[in-house]
Amino acid sequence: MLSFKGEIVDRQLITREGHQRLLQELEQLRKVELPKNVQAIAEARAHGDLSENAEFHAAKERQSIIAAKMADIEGILARTEVVDPLPPHNGRVVFGVKVKLYDPEADEECQFQIVGQAEGDASCGRISLSSPIGQALIGREEGDEVRVKTPGGLRVLEIVEILTAD
Repeated sequence: MLSFKGEIVDRQLITREGHQRLLQELEQLRKVELPKNVQAIAEARAHGDLSENAEFHAAKERQSIIAAKMADIEGILARTEVVDPLPPHNGRVVFGVKVKLYDPEADEECQFQIVGQAEGDASCGRISLSSPIGQALIGREEGDEVRVKTPGGLRVLEIVEILTAD
């Protein structure tokens, strides 16, 4: 933990790729979305009476959303610590590895990378280290069966293979 102006800040881990994704998103917001929105505000302002100008109010609201998203990403970047290179897995599930799992109930395999909280997105195959499944997998080996309490109920998963992240 770090102390910053009297506050305690927890450092969160992030992969190099996750850090790059956040930087790219911030760049997109700063250099593309924000200037485009400023132009939309200027165009809406040119239409006259601002009190009843829906385009103006929508553009101002969009500007607030963009500013909030930028502040959120900047906050995440300030609290994260890039783990690069990723630690060797030595046959165990550790931060950054990809894990191939078998779900006997669904009779299917799935693959996830164990990542930091800021970059977790199960729909993209990245689960957070702090998620129930992430916590259950850490330190386990190929062939291990893990039981995980999830919001959808108890899940049983078998670790089929531990892969090094690309």
